Amino acid sequence: MAVNRDDIINEIKKVYDPEIPVNIWDLGLIYDISINDDKILIEMTFTSPTCPMMEDILDQVKTNVETVSDGKPVEIKLVWDPAWDISRMSDVARVELDLTEQGW
Repeated sequence: MAVNRDDIINEIKKVYDPEIPVNIWDLGLIYDISINDDKILIEMTFTSPTCPMMEDILDQVKTNVETVSDGKPVEIKLVWDPAWDISRMSDVARVELDLTEQGW
């Protein structure tokens, strides 16, 4: 079975920051997903470098993606550049958090 990017995204969408009722994909925390012969590399960030749930969320992403990785190792690379900002959020997330253009 080949690794499917959509399956990876679906697994990432199951991960939530407990303080925000939106999944981390729609929050725009995932910057890149690379699938190659050796591994799956996910580059991601957080809304704040002091997020108290950072380790738990990183572990959840890795564990979830491993379920669809076809045995490939999953590596999570935490990046801070470019910094996360509200423009990275999906329209779904903005509506859920009442951050439509009138709200922000």
